[in-house]
Amino acid sequence: MSTIHIVRDYPHPPQKVWRAVTDPELIPLWTATGAGARPEGFSTTPGTTFRFVAKPKPGWSGVVLCEVLEAREPSLLRYSWQDEGGGEVTEVAYRLAPHGDGTRFTYHHTGFTGAGGFFMAKILGSVRTKMLTKGLPAVLDDLDDDGTLHPDSTLRPKHS
Repeated sequence: MSTIHIVRDYPHPPQKVWRAVTDPELIPLWTATGAGARPEGFSTTPGTTFRFVAKPKPGWSGVVLCEVLEAREPSLLRYSWQDEGGGEVTEVAYRLAPHGDGTRFTYHHTGFTGAGGFFMAKILGSVRTKMLTKGLPAVLDDLDDDGTLHPDSTLRPKHS
């Protein structure tokens, strides 16, 4: 079985990191360095079903179906993950823990099986690494201590 396991340390408190990874308005800002997924119907309440919707690519609709399995603010979010087109159900976990003056964030995506799962884990792992190395730090740096985007943030969506 293949897994994606990424650990990053951020110089921000767990509550701020939690907000960045669970606020439906902020999620698309840091996932923009990947496929740019936005959550539809997301909340951290266990049992909530939601969709991540990204730009479609050849062979992929851009939609992932999910269900919140467990949430303990500000330390754990677990949800199921399945491509809208079917296939195996995998599981994603975000674990946040105080670390020094900041937060250790652990991203764990499990349940990939077979050769197809191996390649999917490689592809998704590369995308997730970029999002957690470039996207999430940029969002965290643009949030004030209350977890609100600074008014002059360059990450703020532009409305035309």
